[in-house]
Amino acid sequence: MSAPTTGDLRSRMPNPLPFVPEMAEVAGGLHQVLKNGSIPQVTVHLLQLRAGQILGSTYFTIRETTNLRQAGESDERITAVATWHDATCFTDAERVALELVEAVLTPNPSGERVPDELYAKASAQYDDKALWTLIMAIAHIGFFTPAALIAKPIPGMPPGQNYTG
Repeated sequence: MSAPTTGDLRSRMPNPLPFVPEMAEVAGGLHQVLKNGSIPQVTVHLLQLRAGQILGSTYFTIRETTNLRQAGESDERITAVATWHDATCFTDAERVALELVEAVLTPNPSGERVPDELYAKASAQYDDKALWTLIMAIAHIGFFTPAALIAKPIPGMPPGQNYTG
């Protein structure tokens, strides 16, 4: 039995926009924030790839891997996102972004998810606008997580073409 090809895949649900057109405005605003120039787009894609890995979302991981390749990132850096803690190919600012997304998306049974020490590291790397942009990059993933996990859009397909119907 062969694995299904992208052409064989179907999402569980149809495109949400005919049902909730307001979603486009909210999503558009989030997309604009991520492109405000305060942090490199590569950083956004790295942290969103890590988020996809943590969430177990093939849709997010394929999308962000594709975005990183289109941005000219090496396979070494893309692959190392999963093990960024000991990878030597990330800048200090990228490492903080990866640490923040992990802290937000994973429980910390021994305390708060984003302790003062992590916030201090982040604020040493990013000004207020850039830090808010990082927060919105994580929020962007949070906004789309239910759709990615429940509706299961087709991995690798462009938005609008990744749903059935």
